[in-house]
Amino acid sequence: MQGKLYVVGTPIGNLSDFSPRAIETLEKADFLAVEDTRVTVKLLNHFGIKKEMLSYYEHNKASKGNLILSRLLNGEICALVSDAGMPAISDPGEDLVRLCYENNIPVEAVPGPSAVTTALAVSGMPSGRFCFEGFLTTQKAGRKLHLEELKYEKRTMIFYEAPHKLLATLGDMLKVFGERDIAVVRELTKVHETVFHTTFSRALEYYTENTPRGEFVLIISGAKENNVEYTLNDAVEIAKKLVAEGQSTSQAAKEAASITGIKKGDIYKTLLSI
Repeated sequence: MQGKLYVVGTPIGNLSDFSPRAIETLEKADFLAVEDTRVTVKLLNHFGIKKEMLSYYEHNKASKGNLILSRLLNGEICALVSDAGMPAISDPGEDLVRLCYENNIPVEAVPGPSAVTTALAVSGMPSGRFCFEGFLTTQKAGRKLHLEELKYEKRTMIFYEAPHKLLATLGDMLKVFGERDIAVVRELTKVHETVFHTTFSRALEYYTENTPRGEFVLIISGAKENNVEYTLNDAVEIAKKLVAEGQSTSQAAKEAASITGIKKGDIYKTLLSI
């Protein structure tokens, strides 16, 4: 008998958003893989569900992933849930899903709320093309590199941020991106849900005077076409990333040249000198 993994979306604030199919899936599962048992038990209690929970999160995903896999291989059904939203999106659940596919365990989605698309839908920002960047690292060098890579991104960008890091993040973004339009979406589907249409500067001013509270999604306008002026250094950074992804130096230089308009030979020579 073959087991199965269900990836179940949970409410991001309002418990009424939990679907009948999601409730049915949790009830029929043999056990649940959850991010935090203290959070999930509130959801289970609300819907009168009693089920074994196995803690599965970033710092134990290797050991617990193998335990979950062994139970799936023995024919059990597991429902994967995060504290809020769709599992496996900026979440260690992606590793469990991949592990299942590597071992021919079927995976089925039970769609539910997602802060990414919900925030974008109410933001009023361009939504035809967008990129999700998740949380920025707390390491200063890593944050700067991440933002620098997105400096000329034309698509609408979406970030998650915690209240205690919001001011630092807004400040870093203003330094790297320059002034931009931004929608600060807070406490989605909860009583104090707000959508604040502003700019980096005005947001910094506001949240300096008003302590940030709750969970935030930042929707940021992409770079305007006529503002994109690449330097040789920009082109080299793009090429370096392409090399890190597996391209040859020559291929990376060629692609970076097509993106930036900088001569391929100049990019290639600089790459070789690094």
